[in-house]
Amino acid sequence: MNDKNTSKEIWRKKLTSEEFNICWEKGTERAFSGQLNDEKAAGIYACCCCSKPLFHSEKKYDSGSGWPSFFDVIDKHAVNENSDHSHGMVRTEALCANCGAHLGHVFTDGPKPTGLRYCINSLSLNLVKT
Repeated sequence: MNDKNTSKEIWRKKLTSEEFNICWEKGTERAFSGQLNDEKAAGIYACCCCSKPLFHSEKKYDSGSGWPSFFDVIDKHAVNENSDHSHGMVRTEALCANCGAHLGHVFTDGPKPTGLRYCINSLSLNLVKT
């Protein structure tokens, strides 16, 4: 299945209502409410929609923001970025490069070596523990 061509109605049937809201209606979790925010297990964080590997646990850190944060993607083709002007702000949206699901946002206030903070909703991810 070509995930970029999957209709929103198929995603609505596949996902929980909360996952659908975040991934396809560009919603967000409340800060500190996501189950993966404090997760410390080793593994790969994959898109909850299409299972594309997005982030590695070795690049996860506690940003204090209340959402799982990563300073880099698993590879340069994993996440696409889009300008987001919603809610009276200018931000950079992070999207799954495979299926287009909204993941969260990326900011330039992260740690070295990248200086990036991928601030990602727990509900947009599945952790595959290694």
